[in-house]
Amino acid sequence: MDYKILVLDLDGTLTNTRKEITPRNREALIQTQQQGTRLVLASGRPTYGIAPLADELQMSQFDGYILSYNGGEIIDWKNKEILYANVLPNAVIPQLYECAKRNKLAILTYDKECIVTENPEDEYVKKEAFLNRMEVRKSTNFLTDIHLPVPKCLIVGDPDKLIAVESELSIRLQGQISAYRSEPYFLELVPLGIDKAQSLTVLLEKLDMKREEMVAVGDGYNDLSMIKFAGLGVAMANAQEPVKKAADYITLSNDEDGVAAVVERYFSAAK
Repeated sequence: MDYKILVLDLDGTLTNTRKEITPRNREALIQTQQQGTRLVLASGRPTYGIAPLADELQMSQFDGYILSYNGGEIIDWKNKEILYANVLPNAVIPQLYECAKRNKLAILTYDKECIVTENPEDEYVKKEAFLNRMEVRKSTNFLTDIHLPVPKCLIVGDPDKLIAVESELSIRLQGQISAYRSEPYFLELVPLGIDKAQSLTVLLEKLDMKREEMVAVGDGYNDLSMIKFAGLGVAMANAQEPVKKAADYITLSNDEDGVAAVVERYFSAAK
């Protein structure tokens, strides 16, 4: 099959455990773009947290795309145009806030280059800030300090506590939002039905491409939909077991240049 578009998750996939793109991965991805492959970075991160990686891979020169907020936004990185956007219903935000406070967990959202939260010293808030290279803005009142609408909220904290909170919000707000954990300590709260496969369907229509021409690579539960959707679904060696079972192929780990291995195997121009 002549694959024309490569979709990559970031954390645990494109980046290694140090959250860096290795030289081999960088070289392979720039080379395959030079040969005409369309590159898409698809992540639960906010756009600001993906931008440095997109720039490192020179995606603005090669008509690349960003799917941020787990597909809640699609951005044409060449001209920075937002092609698609979905946001949380304003009415659910107070319910998310109340749930977080009652369970003594931190809740956050995003405002351009900043993370907004009442709990800037929380270890998991700091982890999210480090991951996205974003500043943390302390809020004295989350509900009045954020700018509605928002594309995503994140409740962070002890994984055991989040199990119950995820269950509660999934039932309580069924039909209004989607709630899932991208990491054991990160509970993602996003617009209903938002996932990477849905947004990739929108992007493929705009690009006049077929799913059979797509390779999607990931490691986490939020990558399952795009791995099943793509013409070739690839799991990292470090992926969650259900992700590996759903994949057509398992590559090397994110610390072994697994993305470069995929490019070299399936995109002939980069060999």
